[in-house]
Amino acid sequence: MTDRLVDFVGILRDYGITAGPSETVDAAEAILALGLTDTHRLRSGLAATLLRRNGQRAVFDQLFDLYFLGIDTIDPHPPEQPESLEAIRDRVVSVLADDERTTTTELARETLTRLGGYGGAGAGRTPNSVGTGSGMGWSSYQTMKALRPEELIDRIAETMGGTDELATAVHTIEAERRVDAFRATVRTEAMLRSAQLRGTDYIARRGVESATDHVDFLGAREQDLAEMRRLVTPLARKLATRLAARRKKSVRGHIDMRRTLRRSMATGGVPIDPVLRARKHGRPDLVILADLSGSVTGFAEFTLHLTQALQDQFSRVRSFGFVDTCDEITPYFTPGTPPAPGIATRIIRETHVSRFGSSNYGEAFRAFTTTHLEALGPRTSLLILGDARTNRTDPNLDALHLMLDRAKNVYWLNPEPARSWSTGDSAAATYAEHVTMHECRNVEQLTTVIGRLLPV
Repeated sequence: MTDRLVDFVGILRDYGITAGPSETVDAAEAILALGLTDTHRLRSGLAATLLRRNGQRAVFDQLFDLYFLGIDTIDPHPPEQPESLEAIRDRVVSVLADDERTTTTELARETLTRLGGYGGAGAGRTPNSVGTGSGMGWSSYQTMKALRPEELIDRIAETMGGTDELATAVHTIEAERRVDAFRATVRTEAMLRSAQLRGTDYIARRGVESATDHVDFLGAREQDLAEMRRLVTPLARKLATRLAARRKKSVRGHIDMRRTLRRSMATGGVPIDPVLRARKHGRPDLVILADLSGSVTGFAEFTLHLTQALQDQFSRVRSFGFVDTCDEITPYFTPGTPPAPGIATRIIRETHVSRFGSSNYGEAFRAFTTTHLEALGPRTSLLILGDARTNRTDPNLDALHLMLDRAKNVYWLNPEPARSWSTGDSAAATYAEHVTMHECRNVEQLTTVIGRLLPV
């Protein structure tokens, strides 16, 4: 158990959950105090000792299942009588309508056995066949796809009764919750069986969904993007507090050495009373130039919403979008209004950010400097958002230099890993020679970079 706990803490660190030696000792004491018989109590105890901030519990629960839950065998024997797919759906509807936890868990295991095996794993194999082939495994996605969750939700809500519109809506929401819980149970069971086939460490590193703030923008699914949108407001509050504290400190100004030395002459230099240069008050301007092409849409949308939510920290925020030409998109982002999915598609349809549909950074920069260069000034910070993949067109460094000369600060946020900046049609390495470029692959990296770069 000691080795298992150490391995568990180590994999938590790989997923960004910082648990040190003292937390590990606390977790060991929690195991001794709580025992291993009640896994729900043990889960809560380890979470209390190892987690330090919001957003970590989902990853923790998946890894806890791998390291501290177990099943008796990865080869559960299905009932001798074969059962049709429609009969399985009927049983799932009946059990979920009753909402009995023990029966639901058993049904999830049986359903995975019948529908989720691939590569020889499943209801039709011999008992000794599991683990003999590298292509075997268990898929919760395959299982749920066969069950058709949307139909299950409608049937469960209908079984729960209710004739009026309100009761139907309430029962539908409850049915969605129960189907989601059933899906999670199937996913956990599939993960446990796969871990016994391929090893716990292997599945822990490849089969666990990362926390939302660690999901790569370029690989995010729609549900990941929806969760990211919900993070905009709390992140904006945190960054605004941090920026206000920095501004409060910076208003005092730097030490004026000449006046400090002159004042200290009256006391012989003991003590020295620093004299600070007064700083001019005022908030800076922020201009955002965002690539809205399909490859980086999720990253651009999130960053635009985040910076617009910080609008109170600036005298003015203006946003511009581009694909192969450029247009202003500031009115599409309203502070305090929850971001809507698919806004990039709407912008492309209603504005002049695209003519041919393929990214062309050089042409977009030319359009910006020709039409909107007045947006930049000596108090302006410019953020460029994009992967710098130009489809092998001219990067137009002359236009970039015009922007660099006009703005006070220019930073480029790139959602691709730095190792890819010189591959394929990427001109990131070329642009990085002229402008400071930062890797921002996920919410955590983006928050860190923006929190450090926001001007005061």
